[in-house]
Amino acid sequence: NQNKHLGHHKFTIHYSLSERSGRRSDAKEANAASRPMWPLARRSRKMTRLLFLTQSLSSNPKPISHSHTYYNYSVSRSFHNSISHLSLAFLYPIRSPAIRAFCSKPSSTVGVGSLPSMTEDISYLTQREAAEIDEILMGPLGFSVDQLMELAGLSVATSIAEVYKPSEHNRVLAICGPGNNGGDGLVAARHLHHFGYKPSVCYPKRTAKPLYTGLVTQLESLSVPFISVEDLPLDLSKDFDIIVDAMFGFSFHGSPRPPFDNLIQKLVCINNYDQTHQKSSAIVSIDIPSGWHVEGDGGAEGIKPDMLVSLTAPKLCAKKFFGPHHFLGGRFVPPSIADKYKLRLPPYPGTSMCVRIGRPAQVDISALRENYISPEFLEEQVEADPFDQFRKWFDDVVAAGLREPNAMALSTASKNGKPSSRMVLLKGFDKNGFVWYTNYESRKAHELSENPHASLLFHWDGLNRQVRVEGSVEKVSDEESDQYFHSRPRGSQIGAIVSKQSTVVPGRHVLYDQYKELEEKFFDGSIIPKPKNWGGYRLKPELFEFWQGQKSRLHDRWFLSPL
Repeated sequence: NQNKHLGHHKFTIHYSLSERSGRRSDAKEANAASRPMWPLARRSRKMTRLLFLTQSLSSNPKPISHSHTYYNYSVSRSFHNSISHLSLAFLYPIRSPAIRAFCSKPSSTVGVGSLPSMTEDISYLTQREAAEIDEILMGPLGFSVDQLMELAGLSVATSIAEVYKPSEHNRVLAICGPGNNGGDGLVAARHLHHFGYKPSVCYPKRTAKPLYTGLVTQLESLSVPFISVEDLPLDLSKDFDIIVDAMFGFSFHGSPRPPFDNLIQKLVCINNYDQTHQKSSAIVSIDIPSGWHVEGDGGAEGIKPDMLVSLTAPKLCAKKFFGPHHFLGGRFVPPSIADKYKLRLPPYPGTSMCVRIGRPAQVDISALRENYISPEFLEEQVEADPFDQFRKWFDDVVAAGLREPNAMALSTASKNGKPSSRMVLLKGFDKNGFVWYTNYESRKAHELSENPHASLLFHWDGLNRQVRVEGSVEKVSDEESDQYFHSRPRGSQIGAIVSKQSTVVPGRHVLYDQYKELEEKFFDGSIIPKPKNWGGYRLKPELFEFWQGQKSRLHDRWFLSPL
């Protein structure tokens, strides 16, 4: 580890060696609307790098110990500024595995254009440019309106899922207009249903085209209710947690006519409830808040949505959006369009269909909470042997496809009782205990030599479960360590030799040079000797705690001791 200071700031990077939517303008329809040892399976993988950025104001930072081989080196403030907004993708995790793949998450994937800083360098489209892009997409580029509508609706649904969890914001009302924006709302409602929400649809001026009638049929087949304007409650906040504003898009102009003028006023009333600190629904506008001019705003009496999901690229009116959540959706802009219109858009992370743009909302940490919904974990369901119970839950985690089910927090303490924790990977368990491997000269190893007691914590968020194991710790045999060492990828074996955990190195180039030297030395496939300062530990459990999250903090918790 190398820690350097820039003034009174310390910047540290840890490296691990190891293990839109543009759619065709439909002015005709819009204007019409204005008229109305159980060994664990180990996945072999190439050497990867994990990048994390931390900033500390401490003038005397403590070393940080980790489960793999890390080193730290200083980074300039300009570099920090250039990547600080990458953290936005980390701020709003999705808890449902079914939808996590479509939502923003950390990734090195590069999207359209270079990475802009916050909102200053983001491109904004005029009404003419937005219409031209739609014509190009559905002309020479071969897209169809139903393709773009499907991608747009999915983008909206995943943006909603990024912020509003179905466990807390379950009741959704999609208010859909007669044009393409309304079609986006219908598609979004379908996806929200599959994501675990309970959507309803208000679709007063239905479009008699096969595309739209098909979307209605799809929703009806899912038993999604359609509500007439007359049957809507006076106060939408009493019956709905989220209102999807899908009435008008960028092609709309003029003043809304009945019944949309009244519907817009209902959403304005929700804004007024919010200002008086009463419980109100969250308003999500698709592409443009209904009633706003595409190149202006909605005025003092217009809708003020909590979330805006811009499609293809933000329109000029998005500069007047000051709500907490602004997302971009419509992941289909080809380089030819990006180059022609000089679009600067943030990259979509991973496999996400949406990306947050602008500054993240200020979060009241005290209000962050999850109301867990889980099956009861009754006494008669608990295995008599805690090892059997752990194996049962671990199998459930593997079957659920959760990422790194064997990741665990290892907590140790020095002889003076000073604690430290870090994430490590479980590499095997049986009735004799839980095994992991590390450098015997690391901080955790020194603490275990002074105080051979530790605790392990497995947190399986997707199943609302965690397991805590306490016990004494001992080293595994050299034979066992050697056997596991040579089962690792050869790159990981070399990395273990090069790594000097919890020590200072001049820079990453030193690690690379040493790694390359050893890689060339063992290029012939000869056996790589295990370092003497590397091996395994086994925690012999004295206490198990199995925890299952439940509603209103009435969790299930069972303590078990080995037989």
